[in-house]
Amino acid sequence: MRNRLWGPVFALGLAIAGQVQPALPAEPERPVVKDLDTPREFPKISTAEEWQARAQQIREQVLVSCGLWPMPEKPPLRAQIFGRIERAGYSVEKVYFQSLPGFYLAGNLYRPLGRGNGPFPAILNPHGHWNEGRLADNKDGSIAARCISFARQGMIAFSYDMVSYNDTFFPEDANAPADKHYLRHRQFATNQVNLLWNISLMGLQTWDSIRALDFLESLPDVNRKRLACTGESGGGTQTFMLGAVDDRLAAQAPVVMVSHTMQGGCLCENAPGLRVEYSNMEIAAAAAPRPQLLVAATGDWTKDTLTVEGPALEHIYQLLNAGDRLRYVRFDFGHNYNQTSREAVYDWFGKWLLQNPNSATLKEAPYQKEPDITLRVFPDGKLPPDAVSEAWLLASMKDFHREQWESQVTLNEGGLKEFKRIMQPAWRHTLQIEWPTRTSWCLAGRVRESGGFTRTTLRISRSERDAAILASYWVPPGILTAPTPRVVVLCGDNNDAALPDAEAEPVGLPLALLQRGLAVLTVDRFSTGNPPNQFANFYTTYNRTKLQERVRDLLTVCMAAGSGVDPRGPRFLDVTLWGIGHAGLWALLAAPAVGAVIADCNQTDVTSDETLLAPDLFCPGIRRIGSFEGGAILAAPQPLLLHNTGTNFPTLSLRTAYRALGATDKLRVVAARLPQEELLKWVVQPRQ
Repeated sequence: MRNRLWGPVFALGLAIAGQVQPALPAEPERPVVKDLDTPREFPKISTAEEWQARAQQIREQVLVSCGLWPMPEKPPLRAQIFGRIERAGYSVEKVYFQSLPGFYLAGNLYRPLGRGNGPFPAILNPHGHWNEGRLADNKDGSIAARCISFARQGMIAFSYDMVSYNDTFFPEDANAPADKHYLRHRQFATNQVNLLWNISLMGLQTWDSIRALDFLESLPDVNRKRLACTGESGGGTQTFMLGAVDDRLAAQAPVVMVSHTMQGGCLCENAPGLRVEYSNMEIAAAAAPRPQLLVAATGDWTKDTLTVEGPALEHIYQLLNAGDRLRYVRFDFGHNYNQTSREAVYDWFGKWLLQNPNSATLKEAPYQKEPDITLRVFPDGKLPPDAVSEAWLLASMKDFHREQWESQVTLNEGGLKEFKRIMQPAWRHTLQIEWPTRTSWCLAGRVRESGGFTRTTLRISRSERDAAILASYWVPPGILTAPTPRVVVLCGDNNDAALPDAEAEPVGLPLALLQRGLAVLTVDRFSTGNPPNQFANFYTTYNRTKLQERVRDLLTVCMAAGSGVDPRGPRFLDVTLWGIGHAGLWALLAAPAVGAVIADCNQTDVTSDETLLAPDLFCPGIRRIGSFEGGAILAAPQPLLLHNTGTNFPTLSLRTAYRALGATDKLRVVAARLPQEELLKWVVQPRQ
């Protein structure tokens, strides 16, 4: 009996051979819920190549989380610059342009005077959550002070609004009280349906920063090779977010925001999936080896920068042979971007943008901010006549994303190859799937024989820090001598049910599969239980949803089933994943990384947003990857059977994809629920 079992069990990718765990948990473990204040550790990175690969994943995750993968086409800015005022050493003008059709981003442009026609370095200046927005001017922070100073030093500076601050608002908010900027700022895209599209306040602001950089780049007096960005608090978040995804920045200086603890408390700093695996430290490090200055304060969450965040980023810069391109400083103040902090930035940008080694010439001189009414772009609250409402903008963004996805699905093999190139990263980051390079197992019960078949219970996990998946493993006689041994991974959606009796003989579907010479691995309990409210406290920014956890578990089990390392036993090169109930939909999303899939679609109306907001099916951004049909398309031309689809389960693009690959015989779609015998015939048929 031992020899009969051990070959196939070793084929699960053993790491802990023969270790028996006598006790099984009574209930599945609940995931440890992370939030914006959960302390984070920087990962151990040993080589430049290792970091560059991770940095690429960070960039992709930022773009997917912000709804910017694939990157949208950029409409014309139609920029307007007017109201020029000249002062000693600089000028200031009003600016507005369309970051999206009908949505106007506004700000002020500061330029050097008396220094010729340029081209000059140019600096973006996103502001923090001051109630006055970009017009803030006090001892703790002044956007005007730094922009005036940059211009006097010979650089162009552009300060622009957060969404719903100052002059960047929707027509219906024109009469909102001036002291309510932060409240209306946090009201954008708060309907839960927007999460299905990865439409968020953070996504819009990241897009606005990209378009603001486009605006600077378009100015004839700007040196396009010397663009930079600096902002404080929420503006610091915008700074390192932009630096992570846009290589046009030649330098950046996020101020009082890069922390291993507090990650950002506003909607504009939290996007779905963004920090499940990454923290602000890593997102900021993604800009390496470009020059970067971290400015911290003893009186806020960046107080440990000299011992934690700074050294973590410094290690990455050193791996890239760019140690001189990172500096981190901390000053004894509260949360700020005051004169002391600003002068540290002047010195840094002077070095990298002006090539000025004399920091004494870059101190802040006395300045006079213009009155608010002079800097306001729309002081009367009247936007251009084609300005759109928030509802209109959100609807147009969904329409655009829908059309963008549909345009990717073409009728030929070359088009499908390009579709996969673009959409596979979107699938991976939307579902929060990291490819496990190693799975481990251990016995969770004794090896026994029943009804002529051999059985044991296994614990399967991705790493020591992950909870285990419990699975029953059944082996039919003769599996070791089979020319192409095959295994079926069975899963249902009732993970709260009692664990099966380890002494029971196989019955039902497992028995039917064993009688046909197939090994069977049934998922008895997933690695995590039911999560708390998935819509509260930025849950999806820091944690996987139930669906994401289930898809991840299924991929882990299937990888274990097919990874065989024991030369005495079979490698299950043919792995079929069979999902029942909602697990059929989870299996469909796992299909791109599995050999063959049977998916019970459970008559689910996947065209309904309400359906996709259900706890078992909720996944931020799922609409952006074509929902469940998109996952199936990425699996083409692998064998795929969808049944019980009902009438509201789109499959036209899926059929088109298989037809383009000449693989229509590998796809079967049936609206009704197929009987078990019909499904068994499909499973056992030879694979070509």
